Amino acid sequence: MLYTDGACSGNPGPGGWAALIIDGDVEREVSGAERQTTNQRMELTAAIEGLAAIPGARRVLLHTDSAYVMNCFRDRWWERWERAGWMGANRKPVANRDLWERLIAETRRHDVVWHKVRGHAGEPLNERVDRIARRAIDTVRA
Repeated sequence: MLYTDGACSGNPGPGGWAALIIDGDVEREVSGAERQTTNQRMELTAAIEGLAAIPGARRVLLHTDSAYVMNCFRDRWWERWERAGWMGANRKPVANRDLWERLIAETRRHDVVWHKVRGHAGEPLNERVDRIARRAIDTVRA
């Protein structure tokens, strides 16, 4: 099981991401931050780095509160983007293509089952990963 979240202080601004990996009784946290980013980039990075930290090819139940990330995979937007040469419905280049391509590669490596959770709705694991992402921002603030 994987919980992911991103946080941004301003948009753009300092941002943090976090992933909580739960495999049976073993839990592992991974996180990081960037000095200048957006919340969307942090949400994508959390999913990428969380999946990258899981060895081998596994079935992964990925929990995210990001509609930005979830909708892409639920509605298979990325397939249309690839067919259209990474142009969106508005005929403009897809934002964050670099991260989308990395996330697509990670989802092809694993069997990912996407689960949308409501952010800030009192789910303990979602709140925990949100706190980890927010603490990561402090590492780049000076």
